[in-house]
Amino acid sequence: QVKVVESGGGLVQAGGSLRLSCTASGLTFGDYGMAWFRQAPGKERGKVSCISGSGTNTWYPDSVKGRFTISRDNAENTLYLQMNSLAVEDTAIYYCAAARLGSGWCPVWSREYTYWGQGTQVTVSS
Repeated sequence: QVKVVESGGGLVQAGGSLRLSCTASGLTFGDYGMAWFRQAPGKERGKVSCISGSGTNTWYPDSVKGRFTISRDNAENTLYLQMNSLAVEDTAIYYCAAARLGSGWCPVWSREYTYWGQGTQVTVSS
């Protein structure tokens, strides 16, 4: 049984940093492209970064480029998201997800991600 668990969320002041972690079990972690999504109240879930199985390729939307860094440790089955220069608009629940095998390393649509964690809350205060 696959299990995906995020951690590391919390309350931080604007301009601060947080590091999220996501640990996956029950799958061959290095076979999966992985992504971080976020969902703010009243908004749709959106992707904020993704990384290929080997860690060689990464992608970020313009809204977080230069502030967020995704990485992974395949030996530890763990995905990370380092978030710097946080802003109030980064407040959301952050989710870790594994891309469906055969869908590429960074599928566009959330329906192409097969395993999801329960989310971790990130709150940025002004």
